[in-house]
Amino acid sequence: MADRWDKVYLLGSLILLVGYIAVNGNISQNCSDFQTSSWRNLLQRLDPNVQFMLLTRRNPDCAQPVNNNNDIQNSNFNGSLPTKLIMHGYRITGSKPSWIDTLAKELIRAMDVNVVVVDWIIGSTATYHNAVQNSALLGFNVSTLIVNLISHGSTEDSFHLIGVSLGAHVAGFVGRMFKGKLGRITGLDPAGPKFFKASMDERLDPGDAVFVEAIHSDSDRFGISRPVGHIDFYLNDGKDQPGCARPTLSSVYKYLICDHTRAIYLYISSIKNHCPLVAFPCETYEHFANGECIDCYNHSLQSCPRIGLLERAGLSADVQPKEVKVYLMTSSGSPFCVKHFLVEIVFKQLGPHEQRIEIKFLSNSQLNISTLKVKIPNQQSNGRTMRKVISYARFENMNAITIRQSSNWRRKRYAIHFEKLRIRELPLNDSERPPRCINNIVIEKNIFFEQFGNCF
Repeated sequence: MADRWDKVYLLGSLILLVGYIAVNGNISQNCSDFQTSSWRNLLQRLDPNVQFMLLTRRNPDCAQPVNNNNDIQNSNFNGSLPTKLIMHGYRITGSKPSWIDTLAKELIRAMDVNVVVVDWIIGSTATYHNAVQNSALLGFNVSTLIVNLISHGSTEDSFHLIGVSLGAHVAGFVGRMFKGKLGRITGLDPAGPKFFKASMDERLDPGDAVFVEAIHSDSDRFGISRPVGHIDFYLNDGKDQPGCARPTLSSVYKYLICDHTRAIYLYISSIKNHCPLVAFPCETYEHFANGECIDCYNHSLQSCPRIGLLERAGLSADVQPKEVKVYLMTSSGSPFCVKHFLVEIVFKQLGPHEQRIEIKFLSNSQLNISTLKVKIPNQQSNGRTMRKVISYARFENMNAITIRQSSNWRRKRYAIHFEKLRIRELPLNDSERPPRCINNIVIEKNIFFEQFGNCF
């Protein structure tokens, strides 16, 4: 009998201990998660029911509600740390975004910060028009949360708002309520529909925070094409992204959002991986691709900005640009970073009409790492030098090239004579690698192959 009472006493003690830990140690608790919208919600026109969830290094896998002062008081929120708010955009599926958890965890892994995830699934589902209307209310709710967090020790400049699509413009609304004193706003492919012609007061703009940046990846469909920040990064001209192939019957939805969501996954990769995503200030992508913007210091920025968590994208603190376009090429998959090279071709002999060639750049192991299709001018052309920017994602050195003519078979092909083909790694003013050249190239009908050597 005594043994049985000892067991009962031990069990009771364990229950009391677990209860004590649950109350005082923030170990056993109910984890918050996203709501799920449905047509029932839409038909009943329910309140958007915005909720805020906190993740920190103390609770990276179990989100705590921070919807009011009492929640904040009983959470792991630390007002002495920076706070990053993540706001999703329009949700046609009415479900939690698949990328949310990954972005939040990468932020926590990279920095000791408070990460607040904003759930407005119910208000962001249904028609896009209704979601745009609900975004104003969301902005008010987020502003109220920030005021509460400031009362718990935060400062205005310690906030970093990361808004996706429609959420980017919500970040702008919030920043405007704080008169541009919040620290940073990152817009991941800010939404285009309903905002193309909007005034600065109705969309994200440089005055909404101390530093505003935007990453454009689908500016010809769901994203906005115009610059909206201090710095605007355009991935591959901000339009069609490599790896977003044509749709199949089973992947139409993924195809439609592939370009739009590329900004999200690239931003996550920039936090997770160390290879730099360097962009070049330039007026247009065409100018950049034609080798006209290759010097990071020959611009008011005096530097080439980088995507990621560097303060002000790596720019000096005294630089206050507005709506500066910067361009970069990327690969089709994570980590997306590539090396940029300037290709310079000096013509020596040209034919009577334009011709086309295809240049393949080969690695040490003879793998094709980049392809450049070039239109060669005719002999009446005034230009004798052509410049193009190429990229490659492999870590091997560029070792050789193959060149073949690809002109229309109906036209007679003439020998093309290059005095020199030179490659230089970009940006020019930061590159430590010397240029490499191939001299005296004669291209006839057969494929030309040659290895790079020193320039002279």
